[in-house]
Amino acid sequence: MHAPTSTPASRPARFGRGLGRIALALGVLCAAAALAAGPAYRTGVLPLGVALQTIRWSAMVAVGGAVAAMLAVLLSLTPSALSRARRTAAVALLINVLVAAPPLYLYWQVQRLPKIHDISTDPNDPPRFVAVLPLRQGARNPVDYPASTAAEQRKGYPDIGPLTLPLAPPAAFERALQAARAMRWEIVASAPEDLRIEATATTLLFGFKDDVVVRITPQGAGSVVDVRSLSRVGGSDFGTNANRVRAYLRRLAENASAA
Repeated sequence: MHAPTSTPASRPARFGRGLGRIALALGVLCAAAALAAGPAYRTGVLPLGVALQTIRWSAMVAVGGAVAAMLAVLLSLTPSALSRARRTAAVALLINVLVAAPPLYLYWQVQRLPKIHDISTDPNDPPRFVAVLPLRQGARNPVDYPASTAAEQRKGYPDIGPLTLPLAPPAAFERALQAARAMRWEIVASAPEDLRIEATATTLLFGFKDDVVVRITPQGAGSVVDVRSLSRVGGSDFGTNANRVRAYLRRLAENASAA
């Protein structure tokens, strides 16, 4: 009696197996390059332009890897293909998609969002930075808030505006300070006499520094809270400052309602 022999893989199946391996290698290399770009910039190993180009090219190569992996998945569906080849192709497809998707999403964001890096809840009279000015020495973006930025913000972020709290200014200030700390910002200045808070937020991957100022203004028996978030580098912030302002005001409103 002869032991059963495995069916030899067909030429398409063998091609798909090799293609899946190549796609997997591309995905792993692109993932490693994209993940290393941010820390490399933060530690001074790479300049910003090179780090951003690394992510861009990683995403472009990963798109090709995803196409190759998809083809490998289809070829691995033939009866003669090995189950290991199917798993390799599926893993390769997943890795390449995960590498390519975030940069592609950011590119889509750039096309639809205003190309600004300064967001204020009061475009007519934005809160002014005082304590963080020495920290911004050498920053590419000035602290001026031109009329063109106000116009772009109104068009791109019409929902952003001041928050009214039913709290006296001193109580509103304390709640605002608690919310700023809960956001894990680095508090640069806490000036209760001026009802002003200044802080610096650091992005996770690249470690970009964005400065934030919170202004409390008395209004009747309550208070009005205005927030401004300004990037130190970059022309477009991909909506980061607007999202930060929204998240802060949402947290502050929740804290105030729980008082």
